[in-house]
Amino acid sequence: MNKINNRFTSIEQITDRYLGNKGLNPSETKSDTSFEEILRQKADGASGVKFSKHAAMRLLDRNIQMSAEQSERLETGVTKAREKGINESLVMVDSLAFIVNVPNKTVVTAIDQNESMEHIFTNIDGAVIA
Repeated sequence: MNKINNRFTSIEQITDRYLGNKGLNPSETKSDTSFEEILRQKADGASGVKFSKHAAMRLLDRNIQMSAEQSERLETGVTKAREKGINESLVMVDSLAFIVNVPNKTVVTAIDQNESMEHIFTNIDGAVIA
């Protein structure tokens, strides 16, 4: 059996050796914030709508630019879709159409309705006009 030579007597020694203490006192790294509070803050902070790589490319390719007000309306539309139990939604904001994966709050693709030829949207289970 292999014998492990361990010259460290505590986790603090290992941390200091490999990660460096960086001058922090252990009491300085502790927080008075509870785990529940941190989790709630993270959940609230994650409320923004994300754009998939594909959607971001479509915005660039189609030269679609959104105002802050339109972004806010998109987010409101996604929230309304979530409240209604929609999973894949078409969210209309002015002449812009967004296909959104509602549980992940992720825009899958974006289309300027003026450029869309067919005006047909598939694989959605709801629509919101925001």
